[in-house]
Amino acid sequence: MNFAPGKRIMRRMEFDELLVSHKRILYKICNLYCRNEADREDLAQEIIVQLWQAYPRFDERCRFSTWMYRVALNVAISFARKEGRRSAHQGVFDEAVLDVAAPVASDPMSLLHTFIGRLGDLDKALILLYLDGNSYAEMAEVLGISETNASTRISRLKSVMKKEMA
Repeated sequence: MNFAPGKRIMRRMEFDELLVSHKRILYKICNLYCRNEADREDLAQEIIVQLWQAYPRFDERCRFSTWMYRVALNVAISFARKEGRRSAHQGVFDEAVLDVAAPVASDPMSLLHTFIGRLGDLDKALILLYLDGNSYAEMAEVLGISETNASTRISRLKSVMKKEMA
């Protein structure tokens, strides 16, 4: 879609306002998918670029937050996969090995973060959406799965988490 200059400026201002009002989504996803600050900043920039490029196709019949989650999670998953391939070739002493020397955290939030960190891409996204208070219907819409699938996966994740934290 090619906007006239005035329309493009208005669209950019509208986008900036929406982005600022939904920045928590960006922070949550970047913190969930990246372990260090530099990667979080890179991912945040990539998400913002992709959101802006996709914004002309934003269907205002759906909520901006739902659309933002969908785009941002897709970018984050792709980013994590690329980083995983890159870090697989970085040598013996990667962050996972260095984590062995880190103090063991036993507080519930640390255990939750550790649990989430070990999940696959889809389950990680589901937990994020669940903890953010989204309904199963919203989770399904964001992730492109059925509402039943979202409900079943969340139920299984809760069971696994209870067993691991017990």
